[in-house]
Amino acid sequence: MREIIIISGKGGTGKTSFTGAFAHLAADKIICDLDVDAPDLHLLLQPVRERQEEFHSGHEAAIDPEKCTSCGLCASLCQFGAIRENGAGLAVDPRRCEGCKVCVAFCPAAAIRFPEKHCGQWYVSSTRFGPLVHAQLFPGAENSGRLVMLLKQQAKELAKARGASLVLGDGAPGIGCPVISSLSGAHLAVAVTEPTPSGRHDLERVADLTRHFQVSLAVIINKYDLNQDETYHIEAFCRDRDYPVVAHLPHDPLVTRAMVQGLVVTEMPETDFSRDLRRAWTRIAALAGLGQ
Repeated sequence: MREIIIISGKGGTGKTSFTGAFAHLAADKIICDLDVDAPDLHLLLQPVRERQEEFHSGHEAAIDPEKCTSCGLCASLCQFGAIRENGAGLAVDPRRCEGCKVCVAFCPAAAIRFPEKHCGQWYVSSTRFGPLVHAQLFPGAENSGRLVMLLKQQAKELAKARGASLVLGDGAPGIGCPVISSLSGAHLAVAVTEPTPSGRHDLERVADLTRHFQVSLAVIINKYDLNQDETYHIEAFCRDRDYPVVAHLPHDPLVTRAMVQGLVVTEMPETDFSRDLRRAWTRIAALAGLGQ
């Protein structure tokens, strides 16, 4: 089983649009949306949920009003101002609680519980391109890296059960914890970049990340025709690092037209752009050792 993760140093490069197209082109795969903070692959794939599970991670204090004596010690010890009077006694504001457990440890009446925190939902769904494992964190929830690892584990188990040869993941933008979790165990990362100073800078950062974790990297330069000087600098960087550039894709309204229709680019009538994208997938599959 091989694992390919599509990433980008910054948002808005076209990463999810291309992941959707690759999900269309790839055979024998499980699709996984690893951008759990702001997932949007479902907008293209229109999944039908078959399994839904709660995601719990970390802990959050909760005061039992029947045991609480309103002594106020917990409020005085809380460094985050999370415990306040609510008119009926003391209560924990979940938006402020950092789960440090100080109030639990020092409450003289043992009136403060410390249950696991419900942070979001994760799903296994069916799509027109095959199974999709995906999730949604609640706004402001933490531990996205842990949720990414859970999704990868579920996708691999599903691939093993179904005899699939590929897990194709849409990673989060940037270089933070969810991206690091996305790269764990991957055979190939494909970075989608664009020819702007910020695009080049963020490509360099994500390349350093893949290099640190010893994950092979290939590059797609999207909208390469909008800034030839920056495209040249990106190409030079890739040559210096020996990163294969698997596609130079021009700016094309086809991507937006497909998105508006809830389709991926390769489902639209064939153009030079979609042919280039198909060739890119052939190169990516070969680099990942898929033999397609």
